[in-house]
Amino acid sequence: MSDQYMKNLTFENIAKACEGEYIGDEALLSDRIKGVVIDSRLVEERYLFIPVKGEKVDGHKFIPDVFQKGAAIVLSEKKLEDPAGPYVLVDSTTEAMKKLAAFYRKSLDIKVVGITGSVGKTSTKEMISSVLEQKYSVLKTAGNFNNEIGLPLTIFRIRDEHQVAVLEMGISDFGEMHRLSAMSCPDIMVITNIGYCHLEFLGDRDGVLRAKTECFEHMMPDASVVLNGDDDKLATKQTVNGKSVVFYGKGQSAESCGDNSQNDNGNKAYAAAVTRSVYTTGIQNLGFDGMKAHFVTPQGEFDAHIHIPGEHNVYNAMAAAAVGLKLGLTVDEIKNGIEAAKTIAGRTNFIKHNNMTIIDDCYNANPVSMKSSIEVLSHASGRTIAVLGDMGELGSDEEKLHYEVGKAVGNDHINALFCAGSLAKQYAQGAQKTDSNVDVHYFEKREDMTNELLSYVKEGDTILIKASHFMEFPKVVEALQA
Repeated sequence: MSDQYMKNLTFENIAKACEGEYIGDEALLSDRIKGVVIDSRLVEERYLFIPVKGEKVDGHKFIPDVFQKGAAIVLSEKKLEDPAGPYVLVDSTTEAMKKLAAFYRKSLDIKVVGITGSVGKTSTKEMISSVLEQKYSVLKTAGNFNNEIGLPLTIFRIRDEHQVAVLEMGISDFGEMHRLSAMSCPDIMVITNIGYCHLEFLGDRDGVLRAKTECFEHMMPDASVVLNGDDDKLATKQTVNGKSVVFYGKGQSAESCGDNSQNDNGNKAYAAAVTRSVYTTGIQNLGFDGMKAHFVTPQGEFDAHIHIPGEHNVYNAMAAAAVGLKLGLTVDEIKNGIEAAKTIAGRTNFIKHNNMTIIDDCYNANPVSMKSSIEVLSHASGRTIAVLGDMGELGSDEEKLHYEVGKAVGNDHINALFCAGSLAKQYAQGAQKTDSNVDVHYFEKREDMTNELLSYVKEGDTILIKASHFMEFPKVVEALQA
């Protein structure tokens, strides 16, 4: 963390922004802080500590410790007896944190790029950051700090040297995107796609669209919107807040078919034709060597080699090109940024071990990302093994959506399927029905599946590991590497 003081975050402004009551030495009101944390272990000199009530631990109990470690000021939901420093009394520390993040963001002279969508937020964030880093000092969301706790903590990491912040925004219910975008106030808002995610809360893809597009209400006045024009739901958003949308996609103009071509009724879904201002032609799938494509933009054309496997990365690169153009990059800078992008742990990350290739893609899963990863696996030489666990939050269609993923295993002629979880039975059935040559192994428990897998794998295999977060599939990756 930089040792710089944070712009405008005096004790007085902190109290005002949080709508709280300052309690302490009035002579310190003009003092400023150097950082904001909610984890007492991360407190440094001149930091603000925000105690959060968790399921197991209440951060308020660490207030005496953080003052000893050099904290300058703390927030608190209760009156403190004889505190070792000043504090701001608030009704809710988490709500106060969001208000403070919104205040801090508005005080900064920085461009903010917001990214949301059902699939590919993190990989798109990485691609956009790689492009923008060719010209600017960029701060980007670390890991999965993309929710109502993670986003404010990311905003608090912005310092004077940063020129652009690339902020990932993840939601699971209505209203959340309102609150995230009110904190981040994006100058550019990117939506990657509208898929089958969090349906137990959002109902269907139209619900997902409504929830994701809440962000449009809190953008900066002159903000731009960048959307995937090949998504049937996003293609209906031709203008936002009176301004034309920037679309990207394959080919300059075509009927838009969404979510890899199916609507909620399982029929081919078409929306109005959209003109894509950034588009690709001549896409080549090089398997594990990535993708090549010809990019056409209003500022010129170029060929780029994306060194990350999977056709979805062409979409990430188009989004990054559109954002780069909006922020004044040349086509050469955009090409260089696309070609410099790398994978990150847990997201189609290739691990070579004992002459096997492990594709660690087990950070999370939904039907679209599952099918994309299975397609990547299908390009491997040698024996291919898909190791899949349950996907969560899919609502009433969960069995059908798992069955469809199983069919993808069969359609892509994967050699073996190992699957675990209560819904994974549907993977097994879908794969067997589609291609009887798939060697299918189904288990209720991840541990039983892992034991069988360890005795099954051999040199030359390529093994994809993917499941929703709650299935704890990183443990499978660890077992294979042990």
